[in-house]
Amino acid sequence: MILTAPTHRFLCQRIAAPPHAAILPFGETRTLRGIDITLYPSGHLLGSAQALVAVDGRHLLYSGDFKMQGNQAAEAIEVPQAEILIMETTFGHPRYAFPPHGAIFEQITAWCDTCLLEGLTPVLLGYSLGKGQEILAGLRGRGYRVLVHGSMYEMTRIAEEFGVDFPPYERWTPGEGDGCVVLCPPHLRKWIVGKLPPCRTAIVSGWALDPSARYRYGTDTAFCLSDHADFGDLLTYVERVQPQRIYTVHGYASDFAGELRRRGYDAGALDEPDQLALF
Repeated sequence: MILTAPTHRFLCQRIAAPPHAAILPFGETRTLRGIDITLYPSGHLLGSAQALVAVDGRHLLYSGDFKMQGNQAAEAIEVPQAEILIMETTFGHPRYAFPPHGAIFEQITAWCDTCLLEGLTPVLLGYSLGKGQEILAGLRGRGYRVLVHGSMYEMTRIAEEFGVDFPPYERWTPGEGDGCVVLCPPHLRKWIVGKLPPCRTAIVSGWALDPSARYRYGTDTAFCLSDHADFGDLLTYVERVQPQRIYTVHGYASDFAGELRRRGYDAGALDEPDQLALF
């Protein structure tokens, strides 16, 4: 297994140390059985990588999850060029056009301020790895006392080890939360609400663009902050890679492949038989 140092630390914390792990810094090439492999930051979360594979002078780029907008808790994306591109298309539909992060955090802080003025604890729900750290970093300079659920706290401490700068935060304990902003993973929403003072909840996700998001997640409101590329940024990514052939995976793979074909690209959604004929 080839991975970055932050990814290795996150895996060790969440699951177990992966066997036969090889740490590969961004931009450094390693040759394995005649194949050159180089990792580039994807902007999705700290340590997340795109993999550029070179065989006989031709290059294949696997994007993994990626984000083009800046992420305050991750390395900025670097986009290499390649003849063949395999890309994730989670939000590959034109309706997904994400607002600028600055505007979203203004909405989030205005909501938090209102909750606190009304004597309620604002609870921001995001994944413990990636989204939680991005939310926390975006609260810098707002003056809140921020409490972080234990699973998110551990991931945040690791991110700090790798140089990510966060505003002051503390580990949340049951019963605490009065006058604070609380960060928690979405799957623990119902559990944590019963252990907080009176509160309101908000899901923080790219899916917040869907009108039904707050009902689907069972929250009071929803804020559109994604750690993926939106439709426009997916197109920008393709333009920067300049591939001759594109395979799309995840989300709106077929829709986005069709859009690429309409724009003159050789593109198709990837299925199992296709994997044997990439070169």
